Amino acid sequence: MNDRTGEFDHSGPLAALAMNLSARRLAVTTTPRGLRVVNKDVPGCCDDSRYASDTVSCRPRAEDGGTLWFFTSWGEPIAPADQVEDAAMYIHACLSRRPESSS
Repeated sequence: MNDRTGEFDHSGPLAALAMNLSARRLAVTTTPRGLRVVNKDVPGCCDDSRYASDTVSCRPRAEDGGTLWFFTSWGEPIAPADQVEDAAMYIHACLSRRPESSS
C-alpha cells in the first residue's frame, strides 16, 4: 500500500508479470487498465480480436482480505499478485487455446 495516498501500488506485480509473460513469447503492453497480453501465434476468438488476447489487472480481492490479485478482463481471479509464476502459466495457457473450428 502507498503510505501517502492509501492506494495500493500495482506497478510492481504488473511489471514482474509483464517480464514473465514476455519471456514466454507473449506480446505485453502496459495500458491504463492493466497489461494487454497478446499471443500472436493463436488466432482470436472473433472478428474484433485478430489474436488471442486479454487485459490483466491487479487489484485487491475482497474475498481474500484485500490481498492483491491478478484478474482477467472479465473479472475472473487468476492468482495472488505474489504468485507471478502461477499467474503467468495460467495466462499463457488461456491464450494458447485455439478457438474451436466450425464444421
